Amino acid sequence: MRRVAVLYRSSVGKKVLMAVTGFIWFGFLVGHMVGNLKLYNGAEHFNEYAHHLRLIGVPLLPPSGYLWAFRAFVFTAFLIHVIMAWETSKASWDARSTSYRNQKNLSFSLTSRFMRWGGVFILVFMAFHLLHLTTGQLHPNFVEGAAYENTIIGLSNPWIAAFYMLALVAVCAHLYHGLWSMFQSLGAAHPKYHRFRRPFAIIMAAVIFIGFISVPVAVLTGFRS
Repeated sequence: MRRVAVLYRSSVGKKVLMAVTGFIWFGFLVGHMVGNLKLYNGAEHFNEYAHHLRLIGVPLLPPSGYLWAFRAFVFTAFLIHVIMAWETSKASWDARSTSYRNQKNLSFSLTSRFMRWGGVFILVFMAFHLLHLTTGQLHPNFVEGAAYENTIIGLSNPWIAAFYMLALVAVCAHLYHGLWSMFQSLGAAHPKYHRFRRPFAIIMAAVIFIGFISVPVAVLTGFRS
């Protein structure tokens, strides 16, 4: 426990926690995107997929019990990620004796600022997304169990669809930066692999962006099953 506490208090430990929790979110985004793309198989298939998700762990767990436990796990990882990011940034601010003056440092400062405020925006979007398409409080015509219909109706409003698209920009920009820096935080920044870090981050962020954004675009244009 003492070693864990020492690791947590160190800047290296905070960056490792950020990397691990960020990787959890990366895995979640990949799985969530794959699930969303099942919408193109039609209402019956998509609703059946959503129904089976609610039945994972039954009868050991109540219906949707696993789903909510998994959401709590992912949300906890996100909170840890945010807290570590805040503490790391604060330590950097406290240690800074002079303002950034050259273009490289200014660019880094702007990137860091975007990451911080982008994270806040993502948190707001997560709350909206749950209330919109999961619990239905912010949905105009939510029907329990009708995942396909709820998605189509929920994203038919151009303003709502635009908000989702804007959130995807923030998510994938955050993902690109996170994937690029994750290797170094986890001690995998060997020169042999360094040249693959940026292409990997760009490709994965682009794939996730295209996969997710295709759904609101398909709903707005009518290009769906």
